Amino acid sequence: MFRLDAKRALVATVDFFAPVVDDPRDYGAIAAANALSDVYAMGGKPLYALNLVGFPRGQPWELLTEILAGGAEKAHEAGCPIVGGHSVDDAEPNYGLAVTGLVDPRRVLTNSGARPGDALLLTKALGTGIVVSAIKQEQASPDVLRAAVTQMKMLNRAAGETLARAWKDVHALTDVTGFGLLGHLDSMLRASGARALVHADAVPVLPGVRVLARAGLVPGGSRSNREFIEPRTLFPAKMEEADQLVLADAQTNGGMLAAVAPRAAEQLLRRLADAGAPAARIGEVVPRGRLEPGVTVEGALQG
Repeated sequence: MFRLDAKRALVATVDFFAPVVDDPRDYGAIAAANALSDVYAMGGKPLYALNLVGFPRGQPWELLTEILAGGAEKAHEAGCPIVGGHSVDDAEPNYGLAVTGLVDPRRVLTNSGARPGDALLLTKALGTGIVVSAIKQEQASPDVLRAAVTQMKMLNRAAGETLARAWKDVHALTDVTGFGLLGHLDSMLRASGARALVHADAVPVLPGVRVLARAGLVPGGSRSNREFIEPRTLFPAKMEEADQLVLADAQTNGGMLAAVAPRAAEQLLRRLADAGAPAARIGEVVPRGRLEPGVTVEGALQG
């Protein structure tokens, strides 16, 4: 964060990755939405962005045109003009954005303020990493693919703006991306010196994802996430490994995870739904007791 004055500060973020879907325009839109998400997770508003492009020499330029068009459409939806960028010859396509945003330094949202009693709210369902793995192995059905692409293209703008307006009641906020739900929650709890209870039956999961997980269509990043959080996570004794991997699944442009004052939780759920970013109440922050910061999971995934 770079403070301009008492009421304004700049925030900056950068993110890019290789294609996660076959359609180049969808890929560009997903990559742009993902890059913009970090600004929303700080309670900020994107101001402008720069394209970051890696593209193989000799590939059809029409593909690059479609990628950039998808990114431009999503940036336009966010009210964030793309004012330039940089491109290099690369072994495979890579695309993303460097985004500069504006935030009130008195109201910056971070992942480090979760308090015992806080309700945990999650926007967007889990499972995009598993679906991307299935896409690469040509195992994703059209319905599963459609649901995942629609969600990955969805900006976190509505959720971010709604939570930013409620900054007094939002004690901690992060977007759920490469470290998965449990990884990002673990990071929040360690930064806050707290522990959490997650109700697995309340966690939204994209349709078909658990079937894919049971079939072994799980990316290496999701397996690494589970391995990383396992020492600080208590899973139910009968929870399948596949379901544990869903909770740790590496997400692309996943939802927002917020720890909010319990008195404000129901009102925020209504506001998020009204804004077009419905959320689920998936658990609560609890006193640490004798356990180190981390997560206790109870129940079973549904669907």
